[in-house]
Amino acid sequence: MNELTQPEASGPSEPADAANRPAMPREAWRSEELLGERTEVLILHNGAVYRLRRTRQGKLILYK
Repeated sequence: MNELTQPEASGPSEPADAANRPAMPREAWRSEELLGERTEVLILHNGAVYRLRRTRQGKLILYK
């Protein structure tokens, strides 16, 4: 079973040339990072708009 790795937090000690390096792919995103206080966010994927929604029960639903 593969475990998801947590990315290390980047802070102000990041080198100045960090913006020029290619971004490392993330293994996982916390839903709080994507949604914040919102109940819904829009995601553009291959020219289509998807809605990621958090329900009152705390579950996630993805709509096309």
